[in-house]
Amino acid sequence: MSTPLPVIASIGGINPAGRVSFDYAYRRMVIEALDDSARDEAYTSLAALMGLGDSKDAQTRAYIDAHTLVRRVECFDPDAVYCQRSATLDAQTGAPIEFTLSKRQLPRMIPSNWQVSEVDSRRVLVRIEGSMDVLVPDGRLSRVTSAGQLPTGFEPGKTYPSRSHPRGLEMTVYAASDTLRASGIDIDTLKAHINPDQLAVYAGTAMSQLNPEGYGGLLQNPMMGKRPSSKHCTFGLPEMAGDFVNAYLLGSLGETAGIIGACATFLYNVKRGMDDIRRGAKRIVLVGNSEAPVLPDIIEGYRTMGALAEDEALMALDGTDTVNNRRACRPFSSNCGFTVAEGSVWVLLMDDALALELGARIHGSVGDIFVNADGYKKSISGPGVGNYLTVAKAMAAARGMVGEQALRERTYMQAHGTGTPQNRVTESHILNEMAKHFGIDRWLVGAVKSYLGHTMAPAGGDALAAIIGAWRYGIVPGITTIDHIADDVHHSNLNLPFEHVHGAPDDYVGAFVNSKGFGGNNATGFFLSPGQTRAMLEKRWGKDAMHSYLDRNAAVEAHAAEYDAAALKNEAPPIYLFGEGVLDGDDLQISAEEIGVPGFAGKVRLDIDSPYPDMT
Repeated sequence: MSTPLPVIASIGGINPAGRVSFDYAYRRMVIEALDDSARDEAYTSLAALMGLGDSKDAQTRAYIDAHTLVRRVECFDPDAVYCQRSATLDAQTGAPIEFTLSKRQLPRMIPSNWQVSEVDSRRVLVRIEGSMDVLVPDGRLSRVTSAGQLPTGFEPGKTYPSRSHPRGLEMTVYAASDTLRASGIDIDTLKAHINPDQLAVYAGTAMSQLNPEGYGGLLQNPMMGKRPSSKHCTFGLPEMAGDFVNAYLLGSLGETAGIIGACATFLYNVKRGMDDIRRGAKRIVLVGNSEAPVLPDIIEGYRTMGALAEDEALMALDGTDTVNNRRACRPFSSNCGFTVAEGSVWVLLMDDALALELGARIHGSVGDIFVNADGYKKSISGPGVGNYLTVAKAMAAARGMVGEQALRERTYMQAHGTGTPQNRVTESHILNEMAKHFGIDRWLVGAVKSYLGHTMAPAGGDALAAIIGAWRYGIVPGITTIDHIADDVHHSNLNLPFEHVHGAPDDYVGAFVNSKGFGGNNATGFFLSPGQTRAMLEKRWGKDAMHSYLDRNAAVEAHAAEYDAAALKNEAPPIYLFGEGVLDGDDLQISAEEIGVPGFAGKVRLDIDSPYPDMT
């Protein structure tokens, strides 16, 4: 039996460059290199997201340029970050500290040096002998003012009836819906071709939901004089993005999981989907991650690690007294740290037989993904040797799929490229050494964090979206925030371009995504281009099958285009089926051999053989 090929039937989401579907986020990154038509469409999409007027107006376009990608923090005021300062109040000589207090605000456990007397039915007088420790409201300057943020004016929670959802889950609803609708195949059609347990959702976040509506509120509220709620506990869970998709978008009864691998999380989850499709256990897998870390406390935490690009260090690099927020992330150049960003990116995978049967859009396919840990480490956050293994295995797998010459001449790498001094040395050494050993003289290497910042869990999805865009438009985004390669970067066999690399869409048969995560989480994926994928499908299924596929694909492409046209007018709200289609046990058709589920054409088969036939 041949191994099913995991086809990428859709990609969508939202990140600092805009809507991911139909390559709009990619187009924002290379907008000055596009032809007039593609550029106009990109500005139209961004203007719709941002609630702006005429997208052809020069002033509007200048505003869009300034309020997308990495820029000065807008999610909060970095010049006045709310905090509390501890202080001790001392009474004047011979006099107690006195103040009135509402009875409702009186502590349940009254300190021993407090004397409380009633003023009236609602107030008490408090006298304190000695001193009193208090927290005083204050504000501080953030030493980091750069972040990758969603386009200004776009609020994902306003696109559907969100109910105190953390920002990461709001992005999930918008981004997963964008992916499903951009596929051109409606959910009922997908369900009509599979059994209920042939669908899976692998999704989540690397850092959980740390906004005030999630774990942030759970942990901070008691210290802020507020109460935590049940929503804080549930909404904060790291796998909640997948749970939302199952419950409110897909109505899935299939397998679900949220695999966490720090900054390699996206590739970890795609690998799980790839493995399931390859072994025939699943026919459709929706994979995605959401992260909303542009919060003062998260930024300060990473800053104290010495991991972020601080304003003072950026100004020192430029020899100025003005921060260039746009160039905060400078992979493989003189740099000083990474840049936090928010985003949500999703891909819809299906096996090649189903993709042809449905006439699915083919954006490419998953060649292979490898994951390795680092072994013994000096520092849990420091890099190790595991990434040498993942890159080498991915390149070897690519060689087996497309041949040695194509590996050398028609593939490129989207690097992790965080913009830290440590990453520029370690990752460049890995990529350079592997290029040498595989006979590549000038291996093209991109780094899209220079545009978007580091979205943590979805970061690999940002890179994949840029790859898919380049397969359509033929332009590989250059590392445009840099003007030189740092002296300690290894690049004898690498091409680290300062400008966009122009070519034809079919120049590359495949591309790699590299991810390195805190704790020793390494993953490298190899993805096959649409042209290479179609060639492989034709070899397996024959020309007649591909001609029939194209006939079915025409209707799917038209359906997808209808969604895009509606989205450009803000007339395509996300899928959000709250409380709809809820089933209970009486709705199932149960027998000892199978279980039928309303909405699915197939049934859950119960003729399960023992996996240990030699032992039973």
